Amino acid sequence: MPLLKEKVYTIDDIYALPDGQRAELIDGQIYDMAPPNRRHQYLISELHYQIKDYIRRKGGPCEVYPAPFAVKLNADDRTYVEPDISVICDSKKLTEKGCTGAPDWIIEVVSPSSIRMDYSVKLFKYRTARVREYWIVDPDKNRIMLHDLEEDNMEEYTFSDTVKAGIYDDLIIDFSELHL
Repeated sequence: MPLLKEKVYTIDDIYALPDGQRAELIDGQIYDMAPPNRRHQYLISELHYQIKDYIRRKGGPCEVYPAPFAVKLNADDRTYVEPDISVICDSKKLTEKGCTGAPDWIIEVVSPSSIRMDYSVKLFKYRTARVREYWIVDPDKNRIMLHDLEEDNMEEYTFSDTVKAGIYDDLIIDFSELHL
């Protein structure tokens, strides 16, 4: 008896979801996204604000977008993610629908429902897509994992630390100032 073939979804299937339903698509498989809690949204808002303020003061080509912001990582139509924060420095990657190609810097704030995705699946996808820098911010574990994907290096910090963004010379985020 032949094996049943698993359905492979595309970005068209993501756009066909009912209004308000969010999901990501990785290698043709749909992953539903749970609604974020208040602490998750607070962290995204604070980090987005600090990065946006830095870019506004310093100038330069980079733009920062909080979720929901569509990122089509690969050259195919089978991977679509919505990172919590995306920093894109190549304006040719930006379209009206989001970003086509790898952002330079991605931050994911871990939720209980996203642990495996953020620590494993997305780390692998972001590395192979050539994202330069990936931060995993985990408030439950009091941990920030900074992955320099260009140098294949990882550093770990706590919410008591200051963390320097690798793609900038002088952007430092003081996590101790974030009141969780």
